[in-house]
Amino acid sequence: MPPAAPPAIPPTFPPLFVLYVRDQPASARFYTQALDVAPVLDVPGMTQLPLPGGALLGLMPEAGIRRLLGGSIDPAAGSGIARAELYLVVADPAACHARALAAGARELSPLARRDWGDDAAYCQDPDGHVLAFARIGAA
Repeated sequence: MPPAAPPAIPPTFPPLFVLYVRDQPASARFYTQALDVAPVLDVPGMTQLPLPGGALLGLMPEAGIRRLLGGSIDPAAGSGIARAELYLVVADPAACHARALAAGARELSPLARRDWGDDAAYCQDPDGHVLAFARIGAA
């Protein structure tokens, strides 16, 4: 008899991408302003914000993941360096990039046509994660 199939992921559960952050409230304020969205969850230990396309962005304090994993990793050891990139396809990447800069992001590269055909602008959030705003295959 073949083994039972694992339970299916509920189709209504959106993907959740979690960034480890030094200061959850400060990061929540940054992303709320930079993305111009309100959190769908904001409790001690996790803030979740909706992303274009239906996924969620989670913001977890570095201390929270250390506690969950028993100290086997320390995300603070990589603070200030690019540890992840969030590539967001949006209608107006220039406006989104400007909003992120106004919220406290550091510009890495202004909006420009990229080799792969997208127009994309890059900045770095206060924890060092790379945030890109792009328009796919711009004409």
